Amino acid sequence: MSPLDIVTSVLILGGSALALTAAIGVVRFPDTLSRMHAATKPQVLGLLLVLAGAAIRLRGHVDVGMLILSGLFTVITAPVIANRVGQLAYREQNIRDDLLTRDEMHDFAADRESGDHDSS
Repeated sequence: MSPLDIVTSVLILGGSALALTAAIGVVRFPDTLSRMHAATKPQVLGLLLVLAGAAIRLRGHVDVGMLILSGLFTVITAPVIANRVGQLAYREQNIRDDLLTRDEMHDFAADRESGDHDSS
């Protein structure tokens, strides 16, 4: 077994373990914001590790470019989706206030409801 095979195995197994913990977190966490965190951070890192392991294994193959694009699109879109889901959960009051340490959206939401925000 070559050193590259060992690195590939470690990357793929580590990424799979992170994806598994993300899936368990989505099922077990109590509220939307916690679930959103579990669905984005470890899931994206796990996918990137698996893609890196596959790219090392396929070195020089034409499909490596597609793996890079898949990882790039995931890194670009995951934070945007998480932000939108978090805003929607907050707006729908589908959060647990006792789990928040700071409510940074409260003032913004109050200004928006009263019409004091700047639309420019």
